[in-house]
Amino acid sequence: MTATLVKSGRESSPPNAGQSDRRRAGRGRTIAVIFVLPALLVLGALVVYPVVFSVVRSFFDASGNNFVGTGNYTEMFQDPATLRAIRNTVIWIVVAPVLLTGLGLILAVLVEKVRWATAFKLLLFMPMAVSFLAAGIIFRLAYDEDPHKGVLNAAVVSVHDAFASTSPYPTARPRDDRELARDKDGSYRTNQAVHPGRTVALPLVGILPGSLPAKAESAYRAAGHRAPPGELRGVAYLDFVPGGGGTQNKVDRNEKGLPGMKVQAVRDGNAVATTTTGPDGSFAFTHLTPGAYTLALPASNFSQPYAGVSWLGPTLVTPAIIGAYLWIWTGFAMVLIGAGLSTLPRDALEAARMDGANEWQVFRRITVPLLAPVLTVVFVTLVINVMKVFDLVYIIAPGPVQEDATVLATQMWLVSFGGGNDQGLGSALGVLLLLLVVPAMVFNVRRFRRSQR
Repeated sequence: MTATLVKSGRESSPPNAGQSDRRRAGRGRTIAVIFVLPALLVLGALVVYPVVFSVVRSFFDASGNNFVGTGNYTEMFQDPATLRAIRNTVIWIVVAPVLLTGLGLILAVLVEKVRWATAFKLLLFMPMAVSFLAAGIIFRLAYDEDPHKGVLNAAVVSVHDAFASTSPYPTARPRDDRELARDKDGSYRTNQAVHPGRTVALPLVGILPGSLPAKAESAYRAAGHRAPPGELRGVAYLDFVPGGGGTQNKVDRNEKGLPGMKVQAVRDGNAVATTTTGPDGSFAFTHLTPGAYTLALPASNFSQPYAGVSWLGPTLVTPAIIGAYLWIWTGFAMVLIGAGLSTLPRDALEAARMDGANEWQVFRRITVPLLAPVLTVVFVTLVINVMKVFDLVYIIAPGPVQEDATVLATQMWLVSFGGGNDQGLGSALGVLLLLLVVPAMVFNVRRFRRSQR
């Protein structure tokens, strides 16, 4: 007879089945620990130990020998440089992730309508391949205040000069004060009164002969023309002969006029006539009433050329560095948002269009709400990245404005190793930075877990 082991309507397991399962489970856990152990050791050495050491070190003074309790934390919030770093970090957190997420969303939507979408994405994503060090050097040069070096100021100066004329003689000045005297506003006037019927010479120096306008001609003949009665003539010229020679305060044959210079006839403190010199530097005032006049060269003749914008000055240095950060990370935001955009249900978008919604309504009421989880992940990831920004700030900001652009990461390095040599205070700054980053990291991890479910 076949024996069956039945108890309470269920088959009974062999006596050693439970022990066998427990042994297998124990073996599996042992193997898992063996595989995870190297990663845990590396994580402990590179993450856990530095964090614990920094927390402990933050309670000691600069030497590391004397326990100061929360003294470093108190000093941290009383130091103007640290408060400035916190303010700049807040500006970064508020501005950079918002702009990047918005730009990434707009570009991701627009790229779908571009024929060469792949090439366009590659072009925008390419800055991600550039290191922060290289990007910092690139933008340090791009932001250079000299228009001959900085591409941005070169563009700004070109646009400005297209709409506003600039003086070709910013360095011009009289040879001495006997002929022309300088006024407070930067203009020059003749010391002696002149009358119609005369020809007046206005000698100037301080101009390189090679920098004269191409249309400049010899001033010798213009200086020899006598003015008819009732007309006041003159010549503005460069009182310098290349190679030497010539007579000072006298127009020589090889001396050239200064074309395009504005000249005014002044009487009783008011400019009654204005003219501009010709290619040979000559000018003439006709129909002047008899009397004494003073010739004036307005300050606009000697104004310095427009030099552009001080991108790396105390006011604009932080926005300028944020601009460099946008250049690097816009492609990252666009690609991530574009990946989320490709998974959207197209039937919902088409149904909205068939119901009469325009593209803006589809974008605002359907695309953006459906992309909200992706946008949140991108935004939080960028917030975490922004809090740790160091390279761009340290490289782009010049030394004199380093404190105006400093953020928590750079301030931590400057206090600890960049001359402060106070690793206690630097550790306190590191702990503060960690406390700011942890909530965003926890939020991101929770979102990833929810999305996996």
